Amino acid sequence: MLEDYSFAKISDALQEYGLSEIFNESCNTEYEIFLKNRRYSVDFFLIDNNDDSNFKVVLFKELINIEEAETEIEELRQGLNSMKDILDNAYQGIVLVDNEGKIVKWNYEQLFGIKEEDVLGKPVEEIIENTRLHIVIKTGQKELYDIQRIQGHDMIASRTPIIKNGKIIGAVGTVLFKDIKEVKELASKIKTLENTVNIYKKELGKMYCANYSFDDIITQNQKVIEMKDIALKAANSSSTILIEGESGTGKEFFAHAIHHASIRKKSPFIRINCAAIPHELLESELFGYESGAFTGAKKEGKIGKLELANGGTVLLDEISSLPFSMQAKLLRVLEEREFERIGGNAAIKVDIKVIACTNEDLDKLVEQNRFRQDLYYRLNVVKINIPPLRERIEDIELLCQDILNKQLDIGFNSKKVSEKSILALKLYDWPGNVRELRNVLERAANISTGNIITMQHLPDFISEKLIFEEQKSDNKYLKDNIAKAEINAIMYALKEANGNRTEAAKILGIHRTALYKKLANYGINIKNIV
Repeated sequence: MLEDYSFAKISDALQEYGLSEIFNESCNTEYEIFLKNRRYSVDFFLIDNNDDSNFKVVLFKELINIEEAETEIEELRQGLNSMKDILDNAYQGIVLVDNEGKIVKWNYEQLFGIKEEDVLGKPVEEIIENTRLHIVIKTGQKELYDIQRIQGHDMIASRTPIIKNGKIIGAVGTVLFKDIKEVKELASKIKTLENTVNIYKKELGKMYCANYSFDDIITQNQKVIEMKDIALKAANSSSTILIEGESGTGKEFFAHAIHHASIRKKSPFIRINCAAIPHELLESELFGYESGAFTGAKKEGKIGKLELANGGTVLLDEISSLPFSMQAKLLRVLEEREFERIGGNAAIKVDIKVIACTNEDLDKLVEQNRFRQDLYYRLNVVKINIPPLRERIEDIELLCQDILNKQLDIGFNSKKVSEKSILALKLYDWPGNVRELRNVLERAANISTGNIITMQHLPDFISEKLIFEEQKSDNKYLKDNIAKAEINAIMYALKEANGNRTEAAKILGIHRTALYKKLANYGINIKNIV
């Protein structure tokens, strides 16, 4: 305690510690003091000499707290027991050897049927077949995951030298698997799990991926071609796209194609039908919720569709049905790309492209205060307006063949639609647009026995008009109506082609010579059109 102090007299040292009063004692005395967080016993002895002089002796002894020492010993004992448990249960076998290769720890009893007390102090090469632990002690090199033949089994063994202060003081050997067959079984299980995970990944990808590309949008109509071009250019921007069109015109086809053509095509494509989800559930579907956010909420909470789409594309179909109360929250997502879950406070950032579809006039809804004007502006960055089928009759024959070849059952791909049936289809107004055309063709393909879909296979509401006209005297009225329909179709095609007869013939799906004859028969002057 006093070794750090250099005093001429011990009394000076005692005075430094506040103990100088012990020199005034006239008898032997014992003190207990605390210095520098330590407890000491101070014994004072008075020694008399015959020459009337005396000596004073001071003895310092550091006291050890027995309780603290016992606690430390118990903690050390528990630590050693824990280490023993680890060594006894680690792997399927572990052996420790000293620097002479003699065994100092062994837990191979279950593996080899040899008790630890029977092997301690013995050379490891005498106990373990084909061991290299004694060699590792000499080389100092690790040998990991080596196949070692022991008692007729191929085991996977590792050997590691134990080095302290630059010297090898021993080595440890472990057996990870009792037999290499176990490794093969484990590898087989892992492979099975990987295959299962891959299957789930593929299924999940099918659920959240784009199913159509721009190649699937078949058209000869100039307006649709222009819309495809705009959509393709906007696909890789972060701008919001608004797709307008009547029900059944193919708005979702365009949304799929936009995602498929973008750099996000390998990321999720999440579809949300704002009209199909009850208003009271729509917010939790979009934004998700935290645990315990409301009665009936899942204990673990729920991820919303917007969060699920992070990195990809969100399609908000029938956006006009979005409740007014939800529109402000969606506006924040579009402007700041963040939101909070229901019952949560943390802002969740998302990187998403938003595509909105509607079959209603959002301008009118804004005027009627049924749709927020600021949200409309954020949605209407890039607008795509898909014309109804009645305005693209030149596509009907193409669409018929595409639907029969690709979209319906494989057994229908050899079927064709007769010319008369095509004419009837072109005369129909198609309030349900392409979706209705597909349904009509699917019905006709199912009831037709041959490869040609004729008038009798079409619904009455489509065929009856043409049949009724055929019953007119000498078909004059029918011929006039057919001629009128053809003239309207030719005039429309010439306008779309800016008077180019070759392009107009392509739009009509007829040969250029046939168009020339019809122009002459009907007395159509191109100069009056362009």
